[in-house]
Amino acid sequence: MFPRQITEKSHKLLKACHAAGLRLATAESCTGGLIAGCLTAVPGSSSVFERGFVTYSNDSKIELLGVAAELIAEHGAVSEAVCRAMAEGALAHAHADLSVAVTGIAGPDGGAPDKPVGTVHIAVARHGRDTAHAGHHFPGDRAQIRAASVEAALDMLQEAAG
Repeated sequence: MFPRQITEKSHKLLKACHAAGLRLATAESCTGGLIAGCLTAVPGSSSVFERGFVTYSNDSKIELLGVAAELIAEHGAVSEAVCRAMAEGALAHAHADLSVAVTGIAGPDGGAPDKPVGTVHIAVARHGRDTAHAGHHFPGDRAQIRAASVEAALDMLQEAAG
């Protein structure tokens, strides 16, 4: 179902989390649940994967993750500040130790000069650590941008799981 490279990264991440006793949660906007999907495609993932939030709308970010409406109004949903709040909100609203959040503009519409199509923010939160963030501009069409976002998110989770 998923490309081999993504499947291998998912296996490796789940194994590392299992060994460390970490539970995972996801908070996804532009990836629409793809990260949760690739993780739960791995047999035995239920020992690590706790839950996923698909928070595509601003209201869902506010209601499900506790992102402040003022933060979205000030920075926009596709921003470092909102992405960090999404990751931290996922930890606060799940029985997890580690979370990832993704928000971006996958296109083909919705871009602006200051946030063109391909702009993606990824944040990883882990109890007891500072929330990590990476901003990206991924080239390609909608499917390529979403796939690159999933891969980058898995890489960040792997780093945080160590």
